[in-house]
Amino acid sequence: MVKSYILWGVLGISTLLLVFTLFRHRFAFHWLGYLCLNVALASFLLYALNLFLPYTNVEVPINATTVGTVSVLGLPGLLMLVALKLWVV
Repeated sequence: MVKSYILWGVLGISTLLLVFTLFRHRFAFHWLGYLCLNVALASFLLYALNLFLPYTNVEVPINATTVGTVSVLGLPGLLMLVALKLWVV
């Protein structure tokens, strides 16, 4: 019971410190915008891949893991997910 209060307290304090840091430095907003753009582009790429499902028979789900992978790695990450889907499944 006490452990959960401590964890929620640490989460709250770290969130407040992160928000404070973001508002303190103007460059942080550029970084945040860049991150949002990467996530949106990754989601669009995964959606476009799933749009061609009848032709390719490859379906990669759109979830936090796949969007994060494609956001960080870009097009090679998308190709890696497709290769894993074809190879493992």
